[in-house]
Amino acid sequence: MKRGRKSNEATHGSPAEAADEESKRHKMTDEKYRAVQSPDWANLLQDIILQVFQYLPLLDRAHASQVCRSWNQVFHMPDLWRCFEFELNQPATSYLRATHPELIKQIIKRHSNHLQYVSFKVVDSSKESAEAACDILSQLVNCSLKTLGLISTARPSFMDLPKSHFISALTVVFVNSKSLSSLKIDDTPVDDPSLKVLVANNSDTLKLLKMSSCPHVSPAGILCVADQCHGLRELALNYHLLSDELLLALSSEKHVRLEHLRIDVVSENPGQTQFHTIQKSSWDAFIKHSPKVNLVMYFFLYEEEFDPFFRYETPVTHLYFGRSVSKDVLGRVGMTCPRLVELVVCANGLRPLDEELIRIAERCKHLSAIGLGECEVSCSAFVEFVKMCGGRLSQLSIMEEVLIPDQKYSLEQIHWEVSKHLGRVWFPDMMPTW
Repeated sequence: MKRGRKSNEATHGSPAEAADEESKRHKMTDEKYRAVQSPDWANLLQDIILQVFQYLPLLDRAHASQVCRSWNQVFHMPDLWRCFEFELNQPATSYLRATHPELIKQIIKRHSNHLQYVSFKVVDSSKESAEAACDILSQLVNCSLKTLGLISTARPSFMDLPKSHFISALTVVFVNSKSLSSLKIDDTPVDDPSLKVLVANNSDTLKLLKMSSCPHVSPAGILCVADQCHGLRELALNYHLLSDELLLALSSEKHVRLEHLRIDVVSENPGQTQFHTIQKSSWDAFIKHSPKVNLVMYFFLYEEEFDPFFRYETPVTHLYFGRSVSKDVLGRVGMTCPRLVELVVCANGLRPLDEELIRIAERCKHLSAIGLGECEVSCSAFVEFVKMCGGRLSQLSIMEEVLIPDQKYSLEQIHWEVSKHLGRVWFPDMMPTW
C-alpha cells in the first residue's frame, strides 16, 4: 500500500504543486484573453488614426499626439491640416475653450503651407480676439487657401478693429492665395480697394462670396467682383449693394449661371433708411441667364419701409420675414412671386391671413415649405390652403396658436383633415411651456 501511494504521489505531485500549476494555467488564459480583447493602439493604421484626429478639438488632438510615435507622426501629416478652424476668445469673457496660442504658433510654423480650408471663429465680442485673428491672418504668407471664413458669433468683434489693420491682414491672404474659391467675410470692415486686390489675384477661381453687413463696400465694389469673377456661383450681400448694373453683370454671356443669390434687406432705424427699386427688366435678364437660381431674401424691415418691394413680379424663391409684416405686403407676395418655394412669416398681427394664404396657394405653384409664427389663420382657410397645395408641402410648420377654430373645424379635427390632404401624419407645433 505504501509503495502504491508513493507511486501515485510521484505521478500527480503534491497539492501545493497542483495549485501552482492551476494558477499558471489561469494566468496564461488571462493573458491570451487580454491579448485578444485589447487592441494594439500604437499599431493602428494611420489612415484610421487620421480619421479620428479630424474629429478632435485641437487641444485633444495635441494631447493624443503624445501617446506614441505613430500617433505623433499622424499629428503632423499634411492631410490633417488642410481644413482647420481657429477658435478665438478671451478667458475672462467666455467659458468656451480657445485655440491655445502656442499651438497656433506651431501650426503656422509647421503647417501653414498645408492649410487650404480655414475659418476663424470669434466666439466673444472682445476686440482682443478679433485682433488675434488678424495677427494669424497676417502670418499666412505661405498659404494657398481655397476657403477662408471669418465668423463672429458675437458682435461687433471685427468691426471694432482699426480698418487699416484688418485690411492689411486680409490682403496678405488675397495676395498669397492665388486660388481662393470660397470667401465668407460677413460683419467685417472690408472695403472696395481690398476687393480689387481679391479680384486681381483670385478672379479665375472665386466661386462663392458672402459679405453681408460690410458697410465700407459700395455697389461699385461688388460690381467689380461680378465683372471680373466670371466663375462666381454663390453670392450673399446686403440689399444696398444690389443694383441693376450688378444683375446685368451677373447675366452677361461670360458669366456662369449663378446658383444661389442671398439678399439681406435690413433696417436698424425705422424711417431712416431709403430703399431703392430694382427694375423688372434687370430681374428678367438675370432669370433668363440663370433660370434655376435660388433667390433668397431675408427681410428685417418695419411696416412703412416695404413700399418699394413686391410692386411687380420678383423672382424670389425663399422668402423670410423676420419682423411683423402686414396683410397688404403678404397679399402682394401672392401676386408677384410665382417662383416662391419657401415662405416664413415670424409675425403678422391680429388680422387673419385667410385671403392672403389662399392667393399664395393659387399663384405660387412651386411652394413646398411654409412657416407661420405669431399670425392668425382660420382653420377652414388653412385646410383649403393645404388642399390646394397638396402633397408638395414637404415642410409645414404652424404654431397651434396660429389656427383659429371656426364653425367647420375645431383644433382636434384639423389634425386629421390636414393629414388627409398631405398624405402623411401632421400636427401643429406646440409652444414650449418652460
